[in-house]
Amino acid sequence: MNDGPTRLIAQSRLYLTPFIPAGTGPDVVNAVALIETRLTPVALLQHLHGIEAEFDRRRETRWGARTLDLDLLSMDDLVLPDQRAFRRWQELAPEAQKAQAPEGLVLPHPRLQDRGFVLMPAAEVAPDWRHPVLGLSITEMLVALPAEALDGIAAIEG
Repeated sequence: MNDGPTRLIAQSRLYLTPFIPAGTGPDVVNAVALIETRLTPVALLQHLHGIEAEFDRRRETRWGARTLDLDLLSMDDLVLPDQRAFRRWQELAPEAQKAQAPEGLVLPHPRLQDRGFVLMPAAEVAPDWRHPVLGLSITEMLVALPAEALDGIAAIEG
């Protein structure tokens, strides 16, 4: 990741995680990387999609099995496109999340605070980062998760 428009600052361990939604795919490996870039948020997301394409990622089914999934979780303390749109996607019911996708980039990722498979590795690289809308740190969001949100998530040793 140090070639081109990004520079790797830190990366978490790898975590083996049950596929979400449960039972719809094989276990996956998750990690979080902290990077530095001069790209705009949209340009960075396009760059990440280009990397996914190199690994034969196809966007055919929402939340379907995929070869690689690179998410842009946050970028400093930006809220995009604005707080109202962020809240709309954050509060969207789970069934609606399966059927709807935002037309543009929403930052921070509207469900990062609900996902143990994001927060566990994120706590390794940015435990004190504060969600610009919720006001909570990664560590505080992780501690607030119900125990079942962490079920089956395990660091891969090695």
